[in-house]
Amino acid sequence: MTSTPVLPQDASPDLAIALDGIVKQFGANRALDGASLHVARGTIHGLVGENGAGKSTLIKVLAGMHRPDAGEVRIGGQVRRDLTPATVESLGVHFIHQDRLLSPSFTVGEALFLGRELRKGPLLDRAAMRRRAAEVIDGFFGLTLPPHALIGELSTAQQQVVQISRALLAKPSVLVFDEPTAALVRREVDQLLDIIRRLRAQGISIIYISHYLQEIEALCDAVTILRNGRDVGTVSPRTTSLSEIARTMVNRDVTEMYPKQVVPIGDTVLETRALTQARSYDAVSLKIHAGEVLGLTGLVGSGAKELVRTLFGLTRADAGEIVAGTEVLRLRSPRDAVAQGIALVPEDRRAQGIAPSLSVTENITLASLEAFSSLGFLSRRRERDAVSARIRELAIKTPGPHAPVRELSGGNQQKVALAKWLSRHSRVYILDEPTVGVDIGAKVEIYRLIGTLVAQGAGVLLLSSDLQELVGLSDRIAVMYRGRIVKTFAAGEADTDALLASATGADSHVRFDNEIDASVGADFDGALRSDVQANAGAYSARTQNPSTQQDSAHVAH
Repeated sequence: MTSTPVLPQDASPDLAIALDGIVKQFGANRALDGASLHVARGTIHGLVGENGAGKSTLIKVLAGMHRPDAGEVRIGGQVRRDLTPATVESLGVHFIHQDRLLSPSFTVGEALFLGRELRKGPLLDRAAMRRRAAEVIDGFFGLTLPPHALIGELSTAQQQVVQISRALLAKPSVLVFDEPTAALVRREVDQLLDIIRRLRAQGISIIYISHYLQEIEALCDAVTILRNGRDVGTVSPRTTSLSEIARTMVNRDVTEMYPKQVVPIGDTVLETRALTQARSYDAVSLKIHAGEVLGLTGLVGSGAKELVRTLFGLTRADAGEIVAGTEVLRLRSPRDAVAQGIALVPEDRRAQGIAPSLSVTENITLASLEAFSSLGFLSRRRERDAVSARIRELAIKTPGPHAPVRELSGGNQQKVALAKWLSRHSRVYILDEPTVGVDIGAKVEIYRLIGTLVAQGAGVLLLSSDLQELVGLSDRIAVMYRGRIVKTFAAGEADTDALLASATGADSHVRFDNEIDASVGADFDGALRSDVQANAGAYSARTQNPSTQQDSAHVAH
C-alpha cells in the first residue's frame, strides 16, 4: 500500500477550529483516542471515516454536547473549556444536522427566529420576522419560500435551506454540515454544494462530514481521516486519490468493492403478474429466483419505491397478482408478508428498520422470537448464542449485546436491521437502499452478506439508486420509468450509462404507451421532468471519473 501524503497539522492562530488530542470514553468503549482536527479559516474541511470511527463523537465535543476526558478545544484561537451548545453558538459555530431538527408545526419565519424572536415592545413582531426571513432566503438562495408556510409542508431540501438560513441570521464564523446530502436527490445535492462554496467565498469556515467521497473531492480543500477514534491523516483531495483515502479509512484495500458471489440460479421464489396500483405503477411483471440478486432502479416517480411497499404488504395493488410457487399471495399487511418468507430492510432504518430504545439483542431477535422459544418460554441461552453469531458475522461494532441500538453508529444500526431478518431465514429479501449513509468498509461487508444470502438459496431484490452498486452485484437489473419496467438487463449487459438512459427515458426504446391512463402520465411527468436532465448530466459527469466509482453518485429512485 502506498503511503498517504499528509498535510502538516497547522497550530497557528489562523485556525478557525482546533481540537487536539481529544479522548472520550463511554464505559468500556473508547470512542475517541487522542483525535485531532485543525480547520483553517475560510476553508472547507472534510471529515471522513468508517461508521464508528469517532466522527459524530468528535463533532459532539465541538458542539458542547460531550465533555472530553482529555484534550483541548480551541475556537478562534482561544482555548475553550466547559463548552455548552449555547456557548458554542455564541462563539459563532453552528451545525446543519442530517436530521433537520425543525418543528413541523412552525412556520418558516417562526423556525428561523426561534430563540431570538424580533419584538415590537412586549409583542412578537411577526411582520418583521416574515419580512426578514424572505430577505435572507431570497437574498442568499434566490428562492421564494413563503415565510408563513409550515415546516412540515416543505421538501427535505427546502427544510435544509431554512436550517442554513437560521444559522446565517446569527452571522456564523464556522458551519458544520453533518451528512447533509443523505436525503437529497442529485439536483439538490449539486445546489447544496454550490451554496457551501458561496459560504466559503464569504469567509465562513466549513466542516463537511460525508460518506460520499466524490463530494469530498469536489468540495473540500483538505480532509481529515478518522479510524478507530484517531486521526490517521489530513490530506488534500486534489492530490490524493479517493481510493487512497478509502484505504486509509478502513486500513485495507477496497479494490474488490463488489464481491459478487456466483451461485446457481434456482426456481422462482416470488413473481408479480401485471401488478398495478393507480398513479404509482402499471402492469409490472417480474420474477425473483432462488440464488439471484435482482436489481431494481428508477428515478423519483418511477414507481419502484411503491412497488417494494406492495411486495411487503404495506400497500395494496389494485390489479394483478403476487405469486410464490403455485400460490397467489394475499399480502394485506407486513405480517402476511413475513409469514410468506418475505423480509424487508427499509431505507429509513431509524424510523422503520430498528427500535432505537431496545437493545442490540432485542432488535436482532425481534422478528424471530418463536425460534428461541419453547412452550411460550424464551431460551435466553439460544437467543444469546444466535445474537453473538450475528454480531460476529456482520462485524457489528457495539459496546455489548445489551447496548441500546440508538448508541450505535448509522452503519452499525443498518447491520442490526439486516441481522434481524437473517435470524428469520427468509426466502426473499427486499433490500431498499441498504448502503445509504454507510461507509465504504461497511458497504463491502453488506455486499458480502448479500452474497451469503443468495448462496444459501434466498432471492434478493435490491432497490438502489447507486447504479455502480447495481452493476457490481446484480444478476439482472430491472429499470422502471413512469410506472413501468421498461428494460431488464442481464449481468454484463448494463453499465451505468445504459441504466441511466433507461431510467430517464433517454433510451430510444423507451416509450410511454397510450393505454396508460393520461392522468398517471401527467403525474409522472410532473415528478420527473425537472429531474431527468439534472440527474442525467450530474450523474454521467461523475461516473465518467474512475476514481469516484468506488463511492458512486447517488441518483434518487
